[in-house]
Amino acid sequence: MSRYDRHDRDYRDRDRDRDRGRDYRDRDRDYRDRDRDRGYRDRDRGYRDRRDRDYRERDRGYGRRDRGYGRDSRQGGGAGHLARIHGTEEDRVNCPFYFKIGACRHGERCSRVHNKPVFSQTVLIPHMYQNPLATQMAMTGRANVPKGYHDQPPSDEFNDFFIEVFDELSKFGEVEEVVVCENLGEHLLGNVYVKYFDEEDAQKCLEALKGRFYAGRQLTVEYSPVTDFREARCRQFQDSECSRGSECNFIHPKKVSSRLLNDLLDHQQHAKKRSRGRSSSSSSSSSSSSSSSEGSGK
Repeated sequence: MSRYDRHDRDYRDRDRDRDRGRDYRDRDRDYRDRDRDRGYRDRDRGYRDRRDRDYRERDRGYGRRDRGYGRDSRQGGGAGHLARIHGTEEDRVNCPFYFKIGACRHGERCSRVHNKPVFSQTVLIPHMYQNPLATQMAMTGRANVPKGYHDQPPSDEFNDFFIEVFDELSKFGEVEEVVVCENLGEHLLGNVYVKYFDEEDAQKCLEALKGRFYAGRQLTVEYSPVTDFREARCRQFQDSECSRGSECNFIHPKKVSSRLLNDLLDHQQHAKKRSRGRSSSSSSSSSSSSSSSEGSGK
């Protein structure tokens, strides 16, 4: 082999190795590009997955919020839901017992809010009625309630108490209802509720009874949120007998004879008519006196 042939062969080998190296580099570059593209795709897929997951969680949170606040066409939005559950067991902020009964067995230690009204038709006089069973419980530590005790007709002492209280409370305005509690629980013991037809009359009662004494004890008077005693009364007590007894948290109203109650309401109506007649006669007499004075002046 001549020197030129060897030289040509070396050049061919060199060109082949160069082409092969270029192929290798191209292949490696393709591999790198493919890996890089796959990494980008994986990264983008991860971004999309996280974004979609965040969107789903956000939408799920909105759904919980909408369900919790009742944001649908039937409930009318969050305010409607809060108004619907106010004063019920679903309300975790306001005390349902204070809202329905105007008293709570936990008192100021209650974990929920007692929204005391600034005006109301109903006035509460706590511990005004002295229950004979409460006196027995204070002496012996327990009250022995005889069977059928609540079905017995009211005693003369209670009738006298009810007449006296009704007559006094009707001086401030027209009374719609008077409820005396028979419960023995501390928060309802001897409570007297009076509901007026007009809030102004309830205000007169509240201002007049502040600082007054009854049976040697000073009265504490406050507005009550109770305006519907059907929700405040114990249904079991009205129907038959309450399973919780005298410690029930709903009102056990002291029974008043219908005849006595009708007589008191009729007396209230007659007194109201008499007061109207006196006011009209006084106004007519004042007008006549003014006209006579004008005639004498002429």
